[in-house]
Amino acid sequence: MRAEENLAEHLQERSDQRSERREFFRALASAASFAGGLTFAAGATRADAQMAVTDPDILNFALNLEYLEAQFYSFAATGAGLANSDLTGSSGAQGAVTGGRKVNFSDPIVAQYAREIAADEVAHVKFLRAALGSAAVAQPAIDIGTDPNGAFSSAARAAGLVRAGESFDPYASDEAFLLGAFIFEDVGVTAYKGAAPLITNKTFLEAAAGILAVEAYHAAIVRTTLYGKGIATPSLRTSADAISDARDSLDGRSDLDQGISPIGPASNIVPLDANGIAFSRTTGQVLNIAYLKNTAVDRGGFFPAGVNGNIRMSAAN
Repeated sequence: MRAEENLAEHLQERSDQRSERREFFRALASAASFAGGLTFAAGATRADAQMAVTDPDILNFALNLEYLEAQFYSFAATGAGLANSDLTGSSGAQGAVTGGRKVNFSDPIVAQYAREIAADEVAHVKFLRAALGSAAVAQPAIDIGTDPNGAFSSAARAAGLVRAGESFDPYASDEAFLLGAFIFEDVGVTAYKGAAPLITNKTFLEAAAGILAVEAYHAAIVRTTLYGKGIATPSLRTSADAISDARDSLDGRSDLDQGISPIGPASNIVPLDANGIAFSRTTGQVLNIAYLKNTAVDRGGFFPAGVNGNIRMSAAN
C-alpha cells in the first residue's frame, strides 16, 4: 500500500508542478505578444468542425510536417536538403526552403542521432508520398533559417532564449541543434496521436501508428540527450523547459506539454498524463505552433505561405 501511496503522491506532484509552470507562462503570454502572438486553442477550429476530413487530407497534413522535419534534419546532418523529385505534388504551390546548413557536431553520438533521424524523416516523406500517389501535395515554402525575424528565432524568443533583435541558430552547436529539434519532436508525437481517431482506413491507420512510434522514439532520443547534457549544464535543461512551457502556454487550458527537468524523485523523459498516456493535439493546435500565431490563420512561422492541402487553418484561442 505504501508503494501505491508514494506513486499517487508522485503523480499528483507532477500534475501540480506542471500546472504551476503552465499558469506562469500563460500569464506571461497574456502580458506580452511573442512574435505577433503565439497562443492557440485546445479544440479544433470552426473550419475543422465544419469540414469533412478524408484520409488523404490527414496524410497530406502529416506530409507537410514530415517535409519540415526531413529538411531540417537533412540539412543539419548532411548539409543538403531533399531531392526535388521528393518535393513535387499534384496540388499546392511547391515552395523553396529558406536556410539550413550542416552542424559541425562535436559529440559523435549526437551526430549519429542526427543522421539516423534524418534518414527516418526522409523515409517518412517518401512513404507518405507513395501512399498518397497522385493525391500527394507538393512541399510548401519552409523557413528553417537563422534570421532574427525567422521561425526559429521567433520560437526561441517566445521561450525567452534570445532577446528582441537577436537570432537563434540551431546549427551553431550540438546543444543548439538539440533545442531546435526539441521544438518539433514532441509536437509531432501529439499530432499523430490526435490524428489517429480521424483515420478510417485501417491500412492508413496502421501506417500512421508506425510513424507515430518512430516519432516517439525520436522525441525520446532528443529528450534523453538533452536531459543527460543538462545534468552538467543546467542552463540547457532550463532552455528545454522554457521551450516546453512556451508551447504549453499556447495550447489553451489543457496541459499538453512537459519539459525535461525531474518532477519529484524521477526523471521526466516521457511526457504523459496522470494515467501514463501521451497527449494529443488537434490539427489547429499543431498549426498554431508551426505558424507561431495565436489566431485562426493559414500561414506563418515555419510555413511562411502555409501548408498545402485542405487542412490549413490554425486554431483560434
